[in-house]
Amino acid sequence: MCGRFTITIDLEDLREYLVDHYDITELKSEFQLPRYNIAPTQDVITILNDGSKNRVGLLKWGLVPHFAKDEKIGASMINAKSETLIEKPSFKSSFQMKRCVILADSFYEWKREEHKKTPMRIGVTDQKIFPMAGLWSTFTRPDGTKLHTTTIITTHANELMSEIHDRMPVILNDDSVKEWLNPRNQDLNQLSKLLKPYQSSSMYSYEVSSLVNNARNDLKECILKA
Repeated sequence: MCGRFTITIDLEDLREYLVDHYDITELKSEFQLPRYNIAPTQDVITILNDGSKNRVGLLKWGLVPHFAKDEKIGASMINAKSETLIEKPSFKSSFQMKRCVILADSFYEWKREEHKKTPMRIGVTDQKIFPMAGLWSTFTRPDGTKLHTTTIITTHANELMSEIHDRMPVILNDDSVKEWLNPRNQDLNQLSKLLKPYQSSSMYSYEVSSLVNNARNDLKECILKA
């Protein structure tokens, strides 16, 4: 799964990245950066394509399907398994029409050992910032206000991750992200082929402090080696 992640750059780095990779020149949202311990139900930096251009903004982490009866369901919908997207009503329509990426520069996972769980930081070596494949949805509250939410897609672990956890977020590259964000591409079989583990040779991991166990700790110390 993916339950915590980071984006430890500053606003200027983000601006440069968005121009270079997504042709986005305008930021309308207020982004709080850097972030060292992003947790579910918080706002996350998300990119989607509206049919003519890429857009960036903040979506709440935890997908609330448009047909949900209660928005609280989002807290249990932070991840979506790549293998069952087509089967799940909560995800199928978003998989076809509302795909996005969530920006990060590392994520955390807890390695299960005999009598404890050790927090690990995992990142990639060939991208300073990487896009995690996601889905988004819009829920209309009873009072008519809109809630825009997202979920991170996971896949089975690669060789590096398998020593820590059996699943990992789907990390895209510059080529696959263009296909993923293209709303005119509705070939679900083709899109499913993009949802594979990132190559182990381009990833790293190390143990970090138990500070990350508490989502209130959004501190630089969270990413330091233990």
